[in-house]
Amino acid sequence: MASPVRMFLFSAFRHSCRRLSTTRGAQGGEKWRKEHGLARSGSEYGPLTDLPDWSFADGRPAPPMKGFLRRRREREELARRIVMLDSEIDRGIESWRQRQEEARRIEEHQKSLLLKPKGKLFRKKKEPDS
Repeated sequence: MASPVRMFLFSAFRHSCRRLSTTRGAQGGEKWRKEHGLARSGSEYGPLTDLPDWSFADGRPAPPMKGFLRRRREREELARRIVMLDSEIDRGIESWRQRQEEARRIEEHQKSLLLKPKGKLFRKKKEPDS
């Protein structure tokens, strides 16, 4: 049979385990970091993430780690996409300007085809000099 002290410790441990929080404690301060223009978490980018953990004793750099290579590849892909989208926007703006110019030319051409006023209505009245 178990002793009363042992039963008490077992029940106290069992009750304390049930009250442990299982929420994401690592995301504390996320709102503050976003408001100040920083990364969502402290480990997304920066020297602690991007620099190697070690180097050789003679000063040679360590080979790049898998995570570093993955992040570098993702950043390069993002940069390529940004450049591609930027060029698409530039082409779109240029084609819009050309369409606007062509519409203006067509409108002026149609105005030039209209009948011109003649006779007295066409003459401009001269204003007397003061």
